[in-house]
Amino acid sequence: MSLAKIKHIVLVLSGKGGVGKSSVTTQLALSLSLAGHSVGILDIDLTGPSIPRMFAIEDAKVTQAPGGWLPTTVHEADPLNGIGSLRIMSLGFLLPGRGDAVVWRGPKKTAMVRQFLSDVFWDELDYLLIDTPPGTSDEHISLAETLLQKARPDQFAGAVVVTTPQAVATADVRKELNFCSKTGIRVLGVVENMSGYVCPNCSECTNIFSSGGGEVMANDFNVRFLGRIPIDPQFLVLIETGRRPQYPEGTVINGQDISTPAHAAGSQGEVTDPAPLVQKYRDCSLAPLFGAITADVISVVGQAN
Repeated sequence: MSLAKIKHIVLVLSGKGGVGKSSVTTQLALSLSLAGHSVGILDIDLTGPSIPRMFAIEDAKVTQAPGGWLPTTVHEADPLNGIGSLRIMSLGFLLPGRGDAVVWRGPKKTAMVRQFLSDVFWDELDYLLIDTPPGTSDEHISLAETLLQKARPDQFAGAVVVTTPQAVATADVRKELNFCSKTGIRVLGVVENMSGYVCPNCSECTNIFSSGGGEVMANDFNVRFLGRIPIDPQFLVLIETGRRPQYPEGTVINGQDISTPAHAAGSQGEVTDPAPLVQKYRDCSLAPLFGAITADVISVVGQAN
């Protein structure tokens, strides 16, 4: 089984579409890599694989190997800077074109998920993050059954559940928490995404979608609340263009001043900055927030083992 050399497997789940699972998966992976861990992302959102776009590697192609595939490398390990390697596998790499639709019935989706779990040669990984589609459909059932049957108990760490603060989102995400309970998947914690908006022109962080719904839901289900993540347009610009984030004086997120120093503001905004994404992400306002969430997840996983 291709999962044999993976230490910890973490699912990223949500019962609601559009809450930012892929964004959370991406930033968890970057944060784990910045902490020195080797990381893989398996994108099983078969009808909407967005992980390749998040890393600006949509044109990459996976390498066929005897009996399976080799994942695409985002960056190699950089021990001098304390950065771990990052690799990705997604159905998006196997489609002829970016806009091609995947029109598959349930059995074919189930077979594809099982093939991804058995035929991707990850080699040694500290963490494999699995980005899932919304809901509790065929892919989720196949994923849960396969991991619970074939992964070692110390391998399958559990799930990070993503929601947004509004009641319309938490109502659907509660179903995902019930799904975890019924299938025996341990919930590592809940992330409340889109909890606030960081204005790119001033120092304000405004709760445009309200705030606190995810924490209330986590308390109702007696699971850990991992934290709130605001919307930061600078992160979106980083993903889309590669431009390093920079912030006006006085920008404060969760009590921390993340303003860009005046002497660095000019060079940091250059699109041609050749630094890898993982290094530019360090300057994003969301990096310290995800750093804390990642440390919490690592601690919870360690306690389970």
